[in-house]
Order: sequence, then C-alpha cells, then structure tokens
Amino acid sequence: MYTLKKSLGQHFLKDELIIQKIVDALKANSFSRLLEVGPGAGALTKELIKLTDIDFKAVELDREKVDYLHKKYEVLKDKIIEASFLDIEMPFQESFTVIGNFPYNISTQILFKILEWKEHVPVVIGMFQKEVADRAASPSGSKVYGVLSALIQAYYDVEYLFDVPAESFNPPPKVVSGVIRLTRRQEPLNVKSERAYWVLVKTAFNQRRKTLRNALKSQFTAEVLTDDIFKKRAEQLSIEDFAALTFRMQS
Repeated sequence: MYTLKKSLGQHFLKDELIIQKIVDALKANSFSRLLEVGPGAGALTKELIKLTDIDFKAVELDREKVDYLHKKYEVLKDKIIEASFLDIEMPFQESFTVIGNFPYNISTQILFKILEWKEHVPVVIGMFQKEVADRAASPSGSKVYGVLSALIQAYYDVEYLFDVPAESFNPPPKVVSGVIRLTRRQEPLNVKSERAYWVLVKTAFNQRRKTLRNALKSQFTAEVLTDDIFKKRAEQLSIEDFAALTFRMQS
C-alpha cells in the first residue's frame, strides 16, 4: 500500500467516469509519445498503459509511489522518472504529449516549464485547481485574464473541458478542479521578439489597475503613449494587441 503526503499536495483521483473523460480527451489528438506528470497511485496510469503503440513515460517525485507503481504494473519498468517535473530534462527527443493530474502547489510552474518545451509539445491535457484552469483559458476582458492567460495563449489554444468535483479525489481537496486542453497554435503570434512580448505582458499586468499609459511608460516613447490604446487597462488587450505593441516598444 501507500500513504498520502500532504507536503506533496497529493489528492488522488478515484472517479472512473472522470478518468475515462480525461482519456477520451487525450485520444482526440494523435500522438506516439506520452509523458504523465505525477501518476501517484496510478488511477490514470492504469488506463494510459493500455494505449497501444505509445512510448509512455511518467515522472513521479515520491519514491514510495514509484515503488508501488513498479510492483503493481510490471510494464512500467524503466518507464518512471523519479524526480520533480520541474527539474527533469526533456524526456523525449521528438514531439510528445503531456498529461497529468498536476500538483496544485506547482501547477503554474508546470505550465511555464511546458512553455520551455513548446516546440516539442503539441498537446497538453491537464487537471488543475479550477482557479488556475480558468486563468489559463480566460479570454481578454475577463476578471481572471492575466499574465498566465496571455503567455500561455501566445503559444497554445486553451480549451476548458470540464469541472472535477472534490469528491472525485481521495482525500477530497478544498477546491474544485478543472481539466483543460492546450493545443499548440498553428500560426505563431507575430511579435518583435519573445522577450519583448513577455516583458510587455508582465509589466502591463504588474500594475493592472492602472491604465497602460501609466503602467507602460518605461517601455514606450511619450509620442507612442498618446495612442488611444494606452487609455485601456491590461485585461482589455487581446494577445494580438500585445503582440502588435511589441513592435512599438523602445527596446
């Protein structure tokens, strides 16, 4: 058997209907390599290893869970990377899909790690705390649209798939969860540079209560700042608006 570790934010999925919905969402896209993040006790893993012609790997930090999975599923021999997802090297040299019931305490960091691998990761199916899932999928104009939304959506189309209630887990978390699908954009966002876009988005949302004219005065000349778009606040700009503004930045 195994124990649950609060220090690792472990909440293990037990709802078979939800597990099947996640697997169905995964199957909507073709793939030949798959990385599961945080398999835990294997609720999702047991279904993923049934997929045929797939090169499967999982990354799990908890030694006890690694030992448990190895004993329960012989097919996982040499398939589990014992480490934190945030610390590993890219597990495949070619394109691969990422799936997981992501630990809530590092879920935003996980998304930014995936952005580092975006050239190799066309699809992500992830379960997050609903708050994080909502922010990742939120369109401009929403109260929860922010840095995470604008940075993720620059590279991926984000689709909110469904809620997962607390009772679907053992132990039940104190929050509702949400499953989202990230599909890499067919056409990359047209920006002056990736760095310029990230600096602009982070600076704009760092003072989201201010108009862009005040929040971004260090990034643009006084003449450019007279444009009407700078009367708006950060959450009112689409990712395309931010992208267009990168070409007008001072540096």
